[in-house]
Parts: sequence; structure tokens; C-alpha cells
Amino acid sequence: MKEKIKELFKSRFGTDGVMYASAGRINLIGEHTDYNGGFVFPGAIDKYIMAQININGTDRVRVYSADLDDYCEFGLREEDAPQQQWARYIFGVCREVIKRGFTVKGFDTVFAGNVPLGAGLSSSAALESCYAFALNDLFNDNKIEKFELALIGQSTEHNYCGVNCGIMDQFASVFGKKDCLMRLDCRSLEYKYYPFKADGYKLVLLDSKVKHELVDSPYNKRRASCEHVAKTLGVETLRDADMAMLEAAKDQVSEEDYMRARYVIGEKQRVLDVCDALERGDFETVGRCMYETHHGLSKDYEVSCEELDYLNDIARECGVTGSRIMGGGFGGCTINLVKNELYDNFIATAKAKFNEKYGHEPVVYPVIISDGAHKCEA
Repeated sequence: MKEKIKELFKSRFGTDGVMYASAGRINLIGEHTDYNGGFVFPGAIDKYIMAQININGTDRVRVYSADLDDYCEFGLREEDAPQQQWARYIFGVCREVIKRGFTVKGFDTVFAGNVPLGAGLSSSAALESCYAFALNDLFNDNKIEKFELALIGQSTEHNYCGVNCGIMDQFASVFGKKDCLMRLDCRSLEYKYYPFKADGYKLVLLDSKVKHELVDSPYNKRRASCEHVAKTLGVETLRDADMAMLEAAKDQVSEEDYMRARYVIGEKQRVLDVCDALERGDFETVGRCMYETHHGLSKDYEVSCEELDYLNDIARECGVTGSRIMGGGFGGCTINLVKNELYDNFIATAKAKFNEKYGHEPVVYPVIISDGAHKCEA
């Protein structure tokens, strides 16, 4: 990919430039906890957006997307917003850097990526983080704090791309560290690295390639359930609730709201249990918590679907250490922690059984926990 970008850059702009990269991400555990003030546990992976950039001495940005074979040119004022949706991510990063009082001038760039689109690995956050990191390095002597780089990506989504996302994806892309996962406190934004050198294990995503369109907004309904229970319990968010408090108020909330809260309170504790287990090298506990999370997301939070439950069942039958739905739900991927000696049989079995039942194989994405945004060696 790096050589392809270099060749395209040379042929299009006639010069060389500086290469930057930022990663997609997985979240091992901690789903639907962010808006409840809880913890998430992401890591950057070895799937990247890469960009070569050269300052061009003008007030124009000239961008070529190698993957889309599309070109865009825009200025750096608010009224210069490009029409192409993909280019708005880069324009938005430029504008958010400028709005914070930092410098951006004209540049030429070519980018490409191998972060799978639509698989829940946050290709857009990787794109934002790549350019935020690059603009900080090229124009601002790296004076912008790393957390601000993540916030620049989040603000780009909010203000230029119409997505009201949380901070986890950009945080993971910026702060990712090889062989480490990160526990992020979504209330205080404090974070801590935890070792993830899973010797003897592989992490693999199985993409069901299904996405169920729903009539109502399940995300908003579940968020409302959580907020209602928190209000009933007299706490700001479910982060401050425990199971005893929920049981004491069971007759004051609907059965649906009770189930939603039961999942969230349990998930809060599971993230902490997984952190402790990783420090001990106890992958059996990590796997048990992953299965418990899937069960909670499927039965209590009701955001799974038949295809993902089937992949989870296959994982259990094949002796996979841990497996769960990853992401918002209703389609997408499962994330699986698999012993090396069971890996080939699991993949073959999952492909065959899923294809027999649904008419297509799941797409397999092995992932390795890797570094986040960085400047590439020449």
C-alpha cells in the first residue's frame, strides 16, 4: 500500500512527501457503555489508512483517494466545504484544527487504506486521526495534545459528516499501542494501557455481512431506557448504579427498562474483570466475560440478530475461548478469541455452517493489536 501511494503521489504531483498512518480499531469488551458513563476497552489494529502529504505553498488542499479513484480540491475557509462526502472528513479535520487556533496551509495528498469498510472497524476515525496527526506534525510542531487530536476527529464527525459519535473510535486510533488494549473511562476520559500479548491465541473478526434495517431508532430507545432507570435510581448515569440498587427498584421500572439496565450494570463490571484478568494473563476469564456480554446484548439489550447469535453458537461448539457481537448491533461482526490449535477448524466450520444456513460465508478478518497514528519511516 505504501509503495502504491508513493507512485500515485509522484505521478500526480511530481514530488515526494511525508507518509503518515492511523489504525482501525476493535473493542474487546464494553458495548453500549459509553453513553452510560462507563468504560470501553479498545485497541488499534493492523489495518490502516495511510496518506502521503506535501506542503504545496498555496491556500488549496488537493486530495486524491486511491481506493475511490476520485480527486477533490478545496480551500480552507468554511464556505469551501467540498461536495464529496469522503473529502469532507479531511476538510473537517483542517477546519477543526484552524478553529482551535492552530495552523493549516495548502497541501497535496494521496491516501489509501485496508481498514474494511462497513465492518465496524472505524475506517472514518482512522482517516480523521491520520490527517489530524499529520497536520499537527507538518504545520504545528506537534503542539496539539494527543487527546485534542482525538477530539478534532470527533468534532469532524459532528460538524461536517452528520454523525453524533462518541470519542472511543478516534481515541483508539490516536492512542493505540502495540500489544496493548486501553481502558477508557467515558466519564472522566482517563485511560490506562493493559498488556495484550495473547501468546497461544488469535483475535479474529467474523463479518456476517448482514445489516438489519429497523423501522424505529433502537439506539435512541435503549439510551432512553438507561436514562429513565438512572433517574429512578437517583443517579446521573448507570455508571453509578449497582445490581442491588436495580433489584430494589425493580417494581418502579418497566420490564424492558429493567433488562436494559441489567445488561449495562453487568457490562460495567465485566470490563473491570477483563482488565484484572489480562494483568494475570487469565484468558479463560476474558473469554467467559465475552460470552456473558454476547448473552446480555442478545437477551437483555436485544441488539443482536439471528446471524450473529449463530456465529456465537458455532464459536462455543468449536471450543473458542471467547466470542461476542462487536459494535452497535443488528448485524456486523463477532470478535473471537481463539486458541491457535483450534483456529483453522473454527474458521472452516464457521464458513461452512454459515454458508449452508444463510447462503454466503462470513468474511474473516484476523487482527493484531498495533500502534495507532504515527509518522511512517521513509
